Amino acid sequence: MRIFVTGASGWIGSALVPELIDAGHQILGLARSTASAEALTAAGAEVVRGTVDDLDLLGTTAAGSDGVVHLAFKHDVAFTGDYKGAAEADRRAVDTFGDALAGSDRPFVLASGLAGLKPGQVSTERDLPTIDGSPTSLRAATSTAALALASRGVRSSVVRLAPTCHGEGDNGFMATLVGIARAKGVSGYIGDGANRWAAVHRLDAARLFRLAVEKAPAGAVLHGAAEEGVAIRDVAEVIGRHLDVPVTSVAPEAAAEHFGWLGAFLGLDAPASSALTQESLDWHPTRPDLLDDLGKGHYFSGSAGAA
Repeated sequence: MRIFVTGASGWIGSALVPELIDAGHQILGLARSTASAEALTAAGAEVVRGTVDDLDLLGTTAAGSDGVVHLAFKHDVAFTGDYKGAAEADRRAVDTFGDALAGSDRPFVLASGLAGLKPGQVSTERDLPTIDGSPTSLRAATSTAALALASRGVRSSVVRLAPTCHGEGDNGFMATLVGIARAKGVSGYIGDGANRWAAVHRLDAARLFRLAVEKAPAGAVLHGAAEEGVAIRDVAEVIGRHLDVPVTSVAPEAAAEHFGWLGAFLGLDAPASSALTQESLDWHPTRPDLLDDLGKGHYFSGSAGAA
């Protein structure tokens, strides 16, 4: 298949592109910078220069493709205060893809998230997100709209990713937590630290997206979670051991001051099952789990995890 991938040079996209190429697919990768374009060319993809705001470009490219994987999201905008704006831009892109693919039975795969889906309980693929008009629920509404494209003749599916998608080179939540521990001189967790995060290795996630675009049925909800739940206190203990700093609890009311923007997420209890996904797509994660990955040391080498 000739597959259009947004976010193709990003954290998951840069693993997905070779995964797809190795499986015999041709890739069109959206690139918003020269560096991204060069990385995609080196990986063997055809470059489409533009951004997720270039709706005409997205629609034309999708219409000329055999399928679309939409990984791009304005995380830089979302995490600097305008989550609503980032989510609205994402919805416009998804609507554009839907119009371009309608009636074709071609695949459209959207990346979404698991965090906050069913707080304090193990969420499954059958659980529906809460859509209450809040800025954070706008992205959930977009995933619902993507699934509804199945009724318009699109083989649409949504991959809900675990809060941490880890691996060597990660600059996300885990790297940020390491950087905070290094800067503060303590490795912290919120409250008793018993809250859990589902987790998945980046390479396992990339394989899931490949399987989704190849064979997920229309309207499928998939969970990108290799581990159902890892206690944040256990994460903090591994970080403390590697940095040789004390491991300590941070009171919930002090979380924002200690952890910065990460404080709004670190206390979430967000376990999730992927049993239905594994069964339906024959997806069986094989890469290191989160604590083993942290234990390998690459999060602590050189400038990794720098604050």
